[in-house]
Amino acid sequence: MAPLNLWLRFETKEFEHRSCLTPTTAKKLLDTGRFTITVERDPQRIFDDAEFEKVGCKLVEHNSWPSAPLTSPIVGLKELPPNDESPLPHTHIMFAHCYKQQGGWIDVISRWEAGQPTGMLYDLEFLQEENGRRVAAFGYHAGFAGAAVGTLALAKQVGSEGEKARLGEIKPYANEGALIADVRAQLADVEAKLGRKPRALVIGALGRCGRGAVDFFKEAGFEDANIAKWDMAETSKGGPFQEILDADVFVNCIYLTSKIPSFISPESIAAAGDKRNLRVVVDVSCDTTNPNNPIPIYSVNTTFDKPTVDVDGLTAGPPMTVVSIDHLPTLLPREASEAFSTDLLPSLLTLPEAVAERSPRQGKPIEAQDVTKGPERVWKEAEALFWNKLADAQQEKSKQA
Repeated sequence: MAPLNLWLRFETKEFEHRSCLTPTTAKKLLDTGRFTITVERDPQRIFDDAEFEKVGCKLVEHNSWPSAPLTSPIVGLKELPPNDESPLPHTHIMFAHCYKQQGGWIDVISRWEAGQPTGMLYDLEFLQEENGRRVAAFGYHAGFAGAAVGTLALAKQVGSEGEKARLGEIKPYANEGALIADVRAQLADVEAKLGRKPRALVIGALGRCGRGAVDFFKEAGFEDANIAKWDMAETSKGGPFQEILDADVFVNCIYLTSKIPSFISPESIAAAGDKRNLRVVVDVSCDTTNPNNPIPIYSVNTTFDKPTVDVDGLTAGPPMTVVSIDHLPTLLPREASEAFSTDLLPSLLTLPEAVAERSPRQGKPIEAQDVTKGPERVWKEAEALFWNKLADAQQEKSKQA
């Protein structure tokens, strides 16, 4: 079998510094003799182009992937730029954000429909081990970074006259130590202004993301007794929850799959009046356009240059802001990329078999009995899911016609 060429595209999302492949994992793939790797130049990526070139990758100009051979899977992280209806005839490995009926999902997946018979999406969010656990996820660093940004937003607000100031542009940190040191330096002022120790509440605390958030709060200096660690048991009674409004920072880390009662709502906030402590909500899950979002108090994603958005309509209590950045781990891009890519590596090593096995049925759904066969099972399941979601989109389009 000829080596499979992986094509690492540059990231188009503003402020995105992470990479799906790192020089470390690229070298491990190359050392097998079963891969070649093409890397697009990217001044935004945390890893210098020269780091990839040093381990044997071929460098090409950025945004040249549309003309790459159709046999080269295109590897990336974040979604492609919006407002583009051009067909996608390549195999793409990425977070496409179109499988949970997010805003514009039909338009996104339809690009692969237009790219048949060769187009295929292996969505990174849905690559799963046999036990259903995700093969690789940025969850831990998302929670860690989300708790950090939330605390920085709290410090900026509480430390200002009338709590009118808002957190400005945030940039990546060299490492976790530098981030923790920066936040620790600001917590003393928060405590002095509040007249007590700050409190945090994390929902989804038993998952990767929640563990990251809890770990950050502990390392930053929050007292363990002041970190409420909630999961399914605590939320089973259904919200809204007064306990969230009693915290200073609330971090949502759940993986939403269906509609659930809201954790907080405009009505519950209004009912708390001036007894509310909550000043910052961090929605790490960032299901902003999902109609089932259990935090219906905001409607836009925030960004690294404008990390917070105010909650409108408050008539009592302190101002409240929401952090809804959908790529929080890029706050620690090198560490987050290395962890994610290392977890993805075992599956990538089976990709040549998956691509070869799929070749005879290009443009046709995989048979159910074939999905669980072979070491490349994870890719076959992702292939089957692609066809299911494409069928959902086709059905929805027919309803709208």
